[in-house]
Amino acid sequence: MKFSIVTCTWNSARYLPDTINSLVQQGFDDFEVIFVDGGSTDETLSMIEAYPRPKKLHRDVRGGIARAMNVGIDAAEGDIVAHMHSDDYYLDADVLNRVASHFDATKCRWLFGRIMSDIEGKLCKERYVVPGYSYGELLKHNIVPHAATFVRREVFQELGGFSLDYKLAMDYEMWLRVGRKYEPVQLDDYLAAFRRHPGSATQANRVRSFNEDFRARFEYAPLLKWPEYVLRYGVRRYQLARELGA
Repeated sequence: MKFSIVTCTWNSARYLPDTINSLVQQGFDDFEVIFVDGGSTDETLSMIEAYPRPKKLHRDVRGGIARAMNVGIDAAEGDIVAHMHSDDYYLDADVLNRVASHFDATKCRWLFGRIMSDIEGKLCKERYVVPGYSYGELLKHNIVPHAATFVRREVFQELGGFSLDYKLAMDYEMWLRVGRKYEPVQLDDYLAAFRRHPGSATQANRVRSFNEDFRARFEYAPLLKWPEYVLRYGVRRYQLARELGA
């Protein structure tokens, strides 16, 4: 079994060392890292060039995050593809070993684990109880964290890459598309850290991300669920407005 880890970068020198270190330290040997850079002008490219394990580098890839992730998928040679953004990182050196053992044992098409939030260097667990996976639950909440998700490359080949119609919720739309056909294995293991900072795309565009999430829900939910989701949208949009002070 071989992994392909896709890491999209753009002027990522501040946080990229943590991402790279978490990859270098992995005890699982058979993986490649595919860096897809959007035209960095800081030290990002020199950091990538110094990365000591097998790697590929695609430079000056424009057109948004979804396109960059798709370029990585197209370049992947591994059996399993994961997307590790340049401000996130794996929590320990045994992550890929553990994930590989679950793929071997279950023969699943995809799996996901849990994440911790990195807030100014402090690791924090989720503030809510993560529900058990069902497609109905996934339609209500995006319970699949991209940094701790692993998908067989053949699934991307079958169902297509990330939708270019989504600028922020492309991962959620993908999990809804994959989950509609294949049920994942859900792990209780903490696999990755998701860094929360003002410069991250989701944090900087919370309202747009929120709206795209609901757009994906309406795309995949049965019509009889639409009234419920309209109500959910109104309530949660009000809560978000209060939180943002709008």
